[in-house]
This record gives sequence, structure tokens and C-alpha cells, in this order.
Amino acid sequence: MESMTSVNQENQDNSHQAEKEVIQPANIEMEQTGPAETISPQVGGSDCPSCNSEQSLMSEMMQEVAYVYALGNIEARFPSAAVEKEFAQAVGRLDTKGETDQKAFYSALSQRENRYLARKICWVFNIQGLDTYILMPHDSSDLDLIIESIRPAPSPLDVDVVIGQRGPFAPADLCNGLVVPIVKLDQVYSFDSQSLIKSIPRPSKIKQEDFAPIAEEVFHRVMQMADNAGATDEHRALNYLAMRYPAIYANTTECYQREMSLTDVDVRQSRLSGARKIMDVIFSYTNRKTDVVEKYYVRVDSTEEFPFLVNKISPYVEI
Repeated sequence: MESMTSVNQENQDNSHQAEKEVIQPANIEMEQTGPAETISPQVGGSDCPSCNSEQSLMSEMMQEVAYVYALGNIEARFPSAAVEKEFAQAVGRLDTKGETDQKAFYSALSQRENRYLARKICWVFNIQGLDTYILMPHDSSDLDLIIESIRPAPSPLDVDVVIGQRGPFAPADLCNGLVVPIVKLDQVYSFDSQSLIKSIPRPSKIKQEDFAPIAEEVFHRVMQMADNAGATDEHRALNYLAMRYPAIYANTTECYQREMSLTDVDVRQSRLSGARKIMDVIFSYTNRKTDVVEKYYVRVDSTEEFPFLVNKISPYVEI
């Protein structure tokens, strides 16, 4: 019995000694057998993968989105010879007797079974004779709007309005070598300018025959402004007014009745701009006899994709 007790005591002593030997090696100098290695921090790396992903997400979110609110014309282009030949076969299956090429083109696109060709076609937005954007619809409903912009009987007065987000430049193989920015389309309006003019409410004291030519002149003045691609905050604000704010036409007509000419349209960033992008659109009218200039302005918020009115048209005073 005593012998068993001494054996157990000895085992416990050995166990305590082993524990001490396990804890103690941190204080023992290890013998160096080779040159010391220096570990340098990794450049561009991180021991926090989630931190990197969060930084990347924040960087993407901080990138400013570019919007487009442009006036022009939508045109269909074939991106390759194969798509063009396939479309010709689709037209050949239709009864197009007596139809113009444009009417036959529209008839083929309107057929539901040819929708696959509408998705293959390259849709180009042309402003003042220049190919400016390639349009990319978000869904099939947007594609319907684009197809309807191809009129069976086109007219020089036809106008299309596109609203969307401007993306990167298109690769050369997307649209038969055309390299212009891509616009992800959110809305399309198609009309002819005369229909637009007729829909503008005119002042009760002004006759329609006096109002129509003035309104048409103002609208085309906006469209023909230099470099108006509808991509800057200034041009988006101006194009929005041309489409959505009839008071600028009524005001111009009243100025014409007082023998004044529209001599300038200027867009400036408002002093009220802060977190929002507020634009002052200023219309200058000059008296034809006295050369006295009167100015009126409209304030528009163009921060987001869809601009909106901030202040109605009122006299503008230089400060």
C-alpha cells in the first residue's frame, strides 16, 4: 500500500515537472542555425479581407452616376452582315406590296416573332446629325418604346427624347465599329414637334396662329444649342424645360408681342446649390427698338435622373 502511494506521488511529481517544462520553453533561447529572416509586410494586401470588400463597395458607391436627358432621333443599325441578312429574310416572309422600305422595316419589327431581331439590332441615338449614344434597353417594355420610335413615315419634324444613365464607351464590335457612350435606357418619348407645339397651353389673349411659330422657334433654339448632348446638368435642365414647362413658351410669346427678341439662353449653377445641383436657366430678351434687355429665369433641380422645377419663371436681376 505504501509502495502504491509512493508510486502515485512520484507520478504526480513527474506530471508537475512536465507541465513546467511545457510552460518554460518560451524562456529558453533557441539555437540559430541560419541567418535570421526578415518578414516584410505585404504591399497591397490585408489581413482583413472584409475590410477590402467594404472599401471597394464604398469606392463604387462614391462614383458619381452620369445621367442623360437628350433630344434627338433614334436610328436602327445592323451590327453585322449576318443580322442584316437574317432581317432581310424576315421582311421577305411578309406581304409588303406597295410599302416603302421604311414601312416594310417597321412592319417586320412590329411582328412578335421577329422580336429576337429587335434585340440584335444596334439602336443609335443621333443628335443634330451626329451619332451620340448607343441605347441599351433595361427590359422588353423599353424595347417596345424603341420600336415605336421607328415611324412608318418619318418626318424631319420627328423628335425622340431619351432618359437614362450614361455608361462606358461601347466596344468596337458592339455596333459595327461605332465607339460612343452607352446609355442604359429608362424612358423614351417619341413625337413630332408640331404635335408638341399644339399640346402647349397658350395664353388666352394670344391667337394660335401667333403662338405656334414662336413656340416652335423656342423649341428648335433649345435643340440646336451647341454641344447639347443632354449629358451635363445644364443641358438636362434646359431640355427638361423644353419638354415639361410650357410657361417658357408663353413668356417668350408675350415678349414678342412687346417687340422683343429672344437673344440668349444661358444656364448657370445657382448660388443655392449645395448638396443638390440647382440650375438657373436664364432667358434674355432684347427690345428691337431700344436695345433694352429683359431677363427671366427658371430654377431647376438636376441632381437626379429626372430633373424637376424649383421656381417658376420670374424676372431675373443681376447681382
